[in-house]
Amino acid sequence: MPVDLKEKVRALPETPGVYLMKDRLGRIIYVGKAKSLKKRVSTYFQAGRTRALRHQPKIRTLIEMIADFEIIEVKSEPEALLLEGKLIKQWRPKYNTDFTDDKRFLLVRLNADAELPRFVLTRFRKDDRSRYFGPFAHSGLLRRTLASMRKQFGVLLGDTQPVKLPDGRWRLYDDVRAELYGWPNEVTAEDYRARVDQACAFLDGKSREWLNELREEMTARAAKQEFEKAAELRDVVLALERTLAKTRKFTRDLTKLRPDAEALRSLQEALGLESPPAHMECFDISHISGTFVVASMVHFTDGQPDKDEYRRFSIKSFIGNDDFRAMEEVVGRRYRRLIEEKKMFPDLVVIDGGRGQIAAALKAFVALECPPPAMIGLAKKHETIIFPDARAPLNLPLSHPGLNLLQRLRDEAHRFANTYNADLRSRKIKESILDDFPGLGEKRKTVLLEHFGTIDKLRSASVEKIAEVEGFGPKLAAELRAFLDAAKPTGSVPD
Repeated sequence: MPVDLKEKVRALPETPGVYLMKDRLGRIIYVGKAKSLKKRVSTYFQAGRTRALRHQPKIRTLIEMIADFEIIEVKSEPEALLLEGKLIKQWRPKYNTDFTDDKRFLLVRLNADAELPRFVLTRFRKDDRSRYFGPFAHSGLLRRTLASMRKQFGVLLGDTQPVKLPDGRWRLYDDVRAELYGWPNEVTAEDYRARVDQACAFLDGKSREWLNELREEMTARAAKQEFEKAAELRDVVLALERTLAKTRKFTRDLTKLRPDAEALRSLQEALGLESPPAHMECFDISHISGTFVVASMVHFTDGQPDKDEYRRFSIKSFIGNDDFRAMEEVVGRRYRRLIEEKKMFPDLVVIDGGRGQIAAALKAFVALECPPPAMIGLAKKHETIIFPDARAPLNLPLSHPGLNLLQRLRDEAHRFANTYNADLRSRKIKESILDDFPGLGEKRKTVLLEHFGTIDKLRSASVEKIAEVEGFGPKLAAELRAFLDAAKPTGSVPD
């Protein structure tokens, strides 16, 4: 911690206020409030704080990036609470939590690319073409509002499966609801979309009405010194304000879709999905005759690689060659983690392989006691799509844009798995080479590494250079040289 920053912390007042943490470029990366600025800000610079947060990487990274800070003193905690919210809205700092992802509050999602868009409840906002309303702090009120919208505007919620008729129109319901809701049950997509526009305008109006109510409740909670609840409501207010600022008329123009979006729509139609699979994950297993067994998972967002979401796995539950067990393990590990972190599953899971691999993936979801998302296998020999249910295998034309997208996804998973496998093989060779040389104890091994610095430098050393190392005569040096020559990799091993 620089001396000038230490002095700045020592000089902080014991008053309420807001602090702004900055990185070395002067950018505001975090805004916080404090009852006592001195006590709160000083906690960021305590010795050993970074080590203590080794299991909270986001907070640890924030602390490591702090190069300076500013403070704004206020008269009271309620004033600090409101000012913090205003500055978060103004600066949108990187390390302030985006409350729209909080699992406690609901959003309404309108699946923009569907022919018959439906209003569906969700707790997570994806970076897709859908339109979102919310967040809403009162789930009961929201559900009643959606039920009212269905009757008032004749729109669909998430519990329906409309059927397309031979003449191109849609039958919305096959039960008594068609009579209860009082709207024509057989409609064209254009007529239905007009209903959706009206419902969107209504939901926008309700959102603005609820926003005013939330502001009033937030102010009342702060006046009662219920600061945690007031802060919670303030974050919802901020997120709802951002949502309303982005409001636009819901339109759907297929002529403006990118090629990736066209591929996603064609894949949706070929697989019978509810909406285009904006988020897809693919798993692949790689090994060399049962050794160095690893797996990869790659993630595509809107048809493009999303490398921040890639994951790779070493197999832990067994040793040997069993692709099915390996697939069951890694699929289980991936989605157990998402369940624990309360994150959304992808729209489509792709398994590299045929019936056996996809059955293994299904076993993982059975063990998790969790229904799987949409899932397919892609068998490479004939690029056959395998379904986990009773549907017959599907072979799309090789020029089909949806199949081409699946191939890119599968090939990227294959590349990522093979890269990891090669890294492990290389690391194993480097780590184990001296362990396998007979008669070389830990002391001599340490002396060798200290003398040459790396295994690669030792590999290129002559007998004479090795003999110069303490404890190595010409005979032992020659034996080690012969051993290193015999152990040299002869090139890449095919997968």
